[in-house]
Amino acid sequence: MEEYIGLDVSMKETSVSIRRAGERIWRGKCASDPRTIAELIRKRAPAVKRVVFETGPLSIWFYHSLRTEGLPAICIDARHAKAALDMATNKTDANDADGLAQLAEVGFFREVRVKGFDSMLTRTLVGARTRLVRITTELSNQIRGVMKTFGLLVPAGKGSIFEKNVRSLLTDQDGLASIVLPMLEAWRGIRIRAAELGRQLVRDARQNQACRILMSIPGIGAITATAFTTAIERPDNFMKSRSVGAWIGLTTRRYQSGEVDYDGHISDVATPICEDFSTKRRRSFWRAAPPRALCARGV
Repeated sequence: MEEYIGLDVSMKETSVSIRRAGERIWRGKCASDPRTIAELIRKRAPAVKRVVFETGPLSIWFYHSLRTEGLPAICIDARHAKAALDMATNKTDANDADGLAQLAEVGFFREVRVKGFDSMLTRTLVGARTRLVRITTELSNQIRGVMKTFGLLVPAGKGSIFEKNVRSLLTDQDGLASIVLPMLEAWRGIRIRAAELGRQLVRDARQNQACRILMSIPGIGAITATAFTTAIERPDNFMKSRSVGAWIGLTTRRYQSGEVDYDGHISDVATPICEDFSTKRRRSFWRAAPPRALCARGV
């Protein structure tokens, strides 16, 4: 007979529940390691049909590792599973694993498409570069604010111009210089690292055919093209090209009450996977490259 398994994954331990023919046959815990879990499943449930777990920080690693081990791993949306798991009287990891095993047995779940490691690696590069750029902006603003308190107004300018202006204003300010210069050195170092990641991102985009096609559109650069291609990953993930706009957050705002029913502007409700694909960038991208234009370019 077939077995159905629910995994409640945490950072250190994973609760495992195994069901067969409508009854729980085993429940326990093991280390949160896919190989350890795979060995346990082969021992306790040799005829496993589904292995279900929720989306989370380790879900991508678990999914691909369990699939590599030959197990039928299925990742489901945690928001959808929450409604079923909240029916338990007590909230425990073991009860959550039982609930997931029951969902696996009855098939009442929505499977989540898990991205590949290559796409996630590229997304990590985009996210790391974006984070470093934000840190440099925060540090430069902090430096300007600190110096403004002592009557030192840094003129407008970015990059090396900003650094030159700050150093020139601190020439006769030994006390303040001992505080600001370490922040300035940190700003300079992070800016260099952000530039290195940016060059790496551009190199990777030029080697990607989909990114090259998107960058041929006026106004679309390497960052926007890379963020879009890694979010979509494969065009056949969508039945219609019009669905892509809603998925990345360009859904139309609708107002309906009684006999009144009209569509408004963009609602800016973005998919979490596109969080680094900012609202402004999504709008400019979709104005420059509507779905029909992307299809015409072979994307």
